[in-house]
Amino acid sequence: MMQLLFPALALMPMLTLTEGANHTSNTNFSVSAGYISSAISVIFYGSNFVPVKQFETGDGMFFQWVLSSGIFLVGLVINMYKQSVFYPLAMVGGVIWATGNLCVVTILKTIGLSLGLCIWATTSLLMGWLSSSYGWFGIKEEKSHDMVMNYIALAFAILSGITYTLVKSEVSASDSNDPPYREVIEYDPDITASANSAPVIQDEVDGGITVINKLSPTKKRILGTVLALGSGCLYGLNFVPAIYIQDHYSGASPNGLDYVFAHYCGIYLTASVYFCIYVIFMRNKPVVYPKAILPGIISGIMWGVATACFFVANAVLLEPVSFPIITSGPMLIASAWGVLLFKEIKGLKNMLILFLAFGLTIVTVVLSGLSKVN
Repeated sequence: MMQLLFPALALMPMLTLTEGANHTSNTNFSVSAGYISSAISVIFYGSNFVPVKQFETGDGMFFQWVLSSGIFLVGLVINMYKQSVFYPLAMVGGVIWATGNLCVVTILKTIGLSLGLCIWATTSLLMGWLSSSYGWFGIKEEKSHDMVMNYIALAFAILSGITYTLVKSEVSASDSNDPPYREVIEYDPDITASANSAPVIQDEVDGGITVINKLSPTKKRILGTVLALGSGCLYGLNFVPAIYIQDHYSGASPNGLDYVFAHYCGIYLTASVYFCIYVIFMRNKPVVYPKAILPGIISGIMWGVATACFFVANAVLLEPVSFPIITSGPMLIASAWGVLLFKEIKGLKNMLILFLAFGLTIVTVVLSGLSKVN
């Protein structure tokens, strides 16, 4: 049953390694498992915010805590299956990721799902590729079998990310039609009082006018881009603690799934701390959106499965190969959602630029995959 619910677990028979090897010892892995895991990660990373995109999430503090709850559920299931050794250091990766994730809702509301994901994915790619290829932060250097092709794939990935940023989204228009704060008022009749007793993200609860919505389109784009760049840097480094353990701890498992639970515990703990600080700051009157709970948990589960598969792909394909594939692929998926479902991207010029970016992404994935082949 677990194998049916979580594709990463279905790959486990192909992913058995001898304990004690470092994370560069991947000869016992099935390479096909790495590519399958990468495909699952790409689809789920590119789609995990779709369930919550149509719901109001306010300033994002409540949403990020709900999202982390879904992630933690995935970690529990994987740990019940794996029963892995718990390394507290692996939690640091979760702390890094959860800190970057604080900005996601603001990014979505300023530059949209497709553009936001493209920017933070490209930045994450650079940080992940550089740290693993050159051994930053004490981890061992990783090289693909064909580094020349890998460098070319990296260049195409960066070029595709830059091309995606040239696509203009129309998220600002749709945001103004979001359901204001009626559901918040239904949940807590005293929510208006909180606006007078503590600083909050919204200025006028009844009108649904937020600080973000009052910004000009240019300021929104600048704010969203800066936050996406910062989040991308943190996302690109969140695997470093687990890799450090594999490289330096005696007897540490080379199987990436053995670090998922500790990583997710770090995410849930950090998100909970941030939410508690937020509640205190709001004087125990947080802005809560009940309708975002179930979509948020579903989004977290999707992210949890994607990241578990990312851990697998890192161990099988090595980070210089897996990062270009898994960080560039979701751009294509998210952009497709932006065009087909959310109608964020319109116009002939935008569509032509988008198709060019699609082509560059496909070339990135192919070249990066081929760089692994002996």
